[in-house]
Amino acid sequence: MLTAMENYVLQIGQYKVRNLIRKDLLKPVWMWKFIQTTDSNHELPIAASIRSRQFNSAAPNTASVADITLTRTGYGWLCLAIVLDLYARRMVAWNMVPTMQAELVWDALNMTIQ
Repeated sequence: MLTAMENYVLQIGQYKVRNLIRKDLLKPVWMWKFIQTTDSNHELPIAASIRSRQFNSAAPNTASVADITLTRTGYGWLCLAIVLDLYARRMVAWNMVPTMQAELVWDALNMTIQ
């Protein structure tokens, strides 16, 4: 059996809510949506840039670049590896897995070759 309070809906605006929170000296707790995924403070060697920031290509399938990123989906966080053809400026291969492993990149590169 429902009581009167369980069936009661109160519609108020955001400014009224803000004023009520201030009146009762409540402090909201903010949850950060940003999740740090990269640790740049390490002693590992950094690979040299082979292309030297020259991202133009004279013919198709002669130069490609790749990137790895984490993306939030309806299934949770997934690792995404993509390969771009520099001549066509389009994605030619991709792979997405739940955990970052070496196979993530290798599968995307093999898809590019095939």
